[in-house]
Amino acid sequence: MANLDIRAAAVSAGVRLWRVADALGIADASLSRKLRKELPQEEKEKIFSIIQKLSQEVS
Repeated sequence: MANLDIRAAAVSAGVRLWRVADALGIADASLSRKLRKELPQEEKEKIFSIIQKLSQEVS
């Protein structure tokens, strides 16, 4: 499975992927399709940043 690091980061932070998609301004289905293939590191860093930001809002 591709992008396991993103998926694991979201789970450990308690952030749902649909919230990440919402922050990116895309549909959750679009994010799901994007995650099927390994993303470039630059895009991953953007997603990790969003996950971190959303996790702080939850806490």
